Amino acid sequence: MTNVYDNILGLIGNTPMIKLNNVVKDIPATVYAKLESYNPGHSTKDRIAVHIIEAAEKQGLLKPGSTVVETTSGNTGFSIAMVCIIKGYHCILAVSDKTKAEKIAYLKSLGATVYICPANVPADDPRSYYEVAKRIAAETPNSIYINQYFNELNIDAHYQTTGPEIWEQTGGKVTHLIACTGTGGTLSGSGKFLKEKNPNIQVIGVDADGSILKTFHDTGHINKDDIHPYQIEGMGKNLIPGALLFDKVDEFVRVNDELSAYRTREIALKEAIMSGYTSGAAVQGLIQYANAHPFKKEDVVVVIFPDHGSRYITKVYSDKWMAEQGFVNNCVHNYDEVFKTELIK
Repeated sequence: MTNVYDNILGLIGNTPMIKLNNVVKDIPATVYAKLESYNPGHSTKDRIAVHIIEAAEKQGLLKPGSTVVETTSGNTGFSIAMVCIIKGYHCILAVSDKTKAEKIAYLKSLGATVYICPANVPADDPRSYYEVAKRIAAETPNSIYINQYFNELNIDAHYQTTGPEIWEQTGGKVTHLIACTGTGGTLSGSGKFLKEKNPNIQVIGVDADGSILKTFHDTGHINKDDIHPYQIEGMGKNLIPGALLFDKVDEFVRVNDELSAYRTREIALKEAIMSGYTSGAAVQGLIQYANAHPFKKEDVVVVIFPDHGSRYITKVYSDKWMAEQGFVNNCVHNYDEVFKTELIK
């Protein structure tokens, strides 16, 4: 029998790629979106959740009834909670208060215990979701802490799966890989594999305005003046993740909340793809990169779309939320004029 699985975890990986047409009409290259929303947990984080948890099982660190603890902006939490249900583990998650209520409800519906922590505190502050997760794991018997930001298995999951899929799907013709960076595992693992196949492939990271990653990549130093609040979930950081291999990234592009929001909605309107906020940020990064590094017709660009737009209906897809952020072009259909105006500012 084909397309029949023992449980939902069998659906993880082998996600499709879709050619983008209208949102990249001014780019001569062929541009594909790799739709990670086709994973059963609707994001790329399914890959690392099952990979890390199964590695812990092989090491004897997890047994039925054990507890899995993690820090998450939402997607990793969904994936871990899903894997825990199938494998019989308890799930405890620390999330930031940037996380929308519907995401928290989703996590709880999957049986997770959720701790909500302030987003705008230093990473080493005991109230941060990093430190809260560490403390809970230390205090909970028979538990493991996934620690996606510093876990090499985060990188390995994408080295073993995402990178090879992209290589195979493009017939080895991929010339550029573009992805947003949060933990850095997706970009690092995929980029590492692809560069081993062809060192000329350009690996481009997309960072958030308000994050320190681009400056650290460019200078080797942390500039605390870069840090300020921003709205895009799941990308950018105020610490340097150990799962981000800076030597595998050729360049970083920094994008802001507003243009990334418009781009997300443009993708829905022009490509009929309901993608997440970070997918819009990735395409915005692609277009900014293309302005500085014009593509050739023979180039083949793969942009990773990390998750599904259904998780952002009350955020980037909400006219009310957009207006509350001061994004004045919150309910328009002529995004060509919006971007032209914004680029002139």
